[in-house]
Amino acid sequence: MVPAFGGRRKTCPAPTGGAGSAQSRGAPAEPLPPGPPAGAGAAILVRRRPPRQGGWGVVSESGFAPLLDLAHLYSGKVRDIYDAGDDRLLMVTSDRISAFDVVMDELIPSKGRVLTATTAFWLGHLSDVVASHLLSTELDDLPPEARRPELAGRVMLCRRAEMLPVECIVRGYLSGSAWKEYRSSGTVHGMAMADGLQESDALGAPVFTPSTKAAVGAHDENISFERAVDLVGADLAGRLREVSLELYRRGSARAAERGIIIADTKFELGLAGGELVLCDEVLTPDSSRFWPVDRYAPGGPQPSFDKQPVRDYLDGLEWDKTPPPPPLPAEVVAATSARYVEAYERLTGASLADWPGA
Repeated sequence: MVPAFGGRRKTCPAPTGGAGSAQSRGAPAEPLPPGPPAGAGAAILVRRRPPRQGGWGVVSESGFAPLLDLAHLYSGKVRDIYDAGDDRLLMVTSDRISAFDVVMDELIPSKGRVLTATTAFWLGHLSDVVASHLLSTELDDLPPEARRPELAGRVMLCRRAEMLPVECIVRGYLSGSAWKEYRSSGTVHGMAMADGLQESDALGAPVFTPSTKAAVGAHDENISFERAVDLVGADLAGRLREVSLELYRRGSARAAERGIIIADTKFELGLAGGELVLCDEVLTPDSSRFWPVDRYAPGGPQPSFDKQPVRDYLDGLEWDKTPPPPPLPAEVVAATSARYVEAYERLTGASLADWPGA
């Protein structure tokens, strides 16, 4: 049994179906578009089987992209994107989960609602820093074809934006690839750091470490600030750095008050009508490393509010990290769901039960 933080365990029903990809299950795949539409974020393509016979692909039951009478533009590991008309996009956040770049067959109950509710909270809380692409999370505001009760709490109606080719990563702590680089060279993203730092130590100040999105199936590429200037121009690159650092500072301060350390995070920004806007998900357990303050102990990896129970379970198996994925036990699914829910409730002070779709 894998406990949730704080000794609290959320009871969630086991999922009734799997969200396997064609590459992981050997089933036929639908043709895929060449890339995400403007404003779709930097999703990674996942080939999907057709929905089960007699079903329309409800996210909460099957994990397939829901079959709506809207143009289906793109699907990533977690989100499905549709053309909502009038220069708008509809983003539907599923309960799918991936680990080691492989989408699992099992769904994580409430995960899509957590990611949507968390993003909506932050976009409101940080609206004085930068505008966002979000128009609404209410079913009544969607095109009639998309007003499905099953989608309540997991939809974002957004302005279409021209996504910028720079992913805005901010790091406040020494973890993940930053720790590997520091051990090797004493630097983070090519910037010299203080001597003698341990894994998970706080950095002296948050650092902006941009990357650029790689081709589908490849890893993102770290880039220098100078390279970011080459891509978007000096003024816009400077604005991306300024906005990203302020979003991180403000978000980290709020999270710390609620008992969570945001070790690092990724922001995606674009232009809508010439205005810089924050897009996609914001300061969620999927886009950030969240650590519980009361269990923080520098010198090694930290427990986290995300898919850690899934990764820990898979790491204990003789699996080569390629499709098809092994099945996840019910207790791992439940523990992962509980961590996502607890992260939302700690950060916001609200109950997920009060968010649509409960």
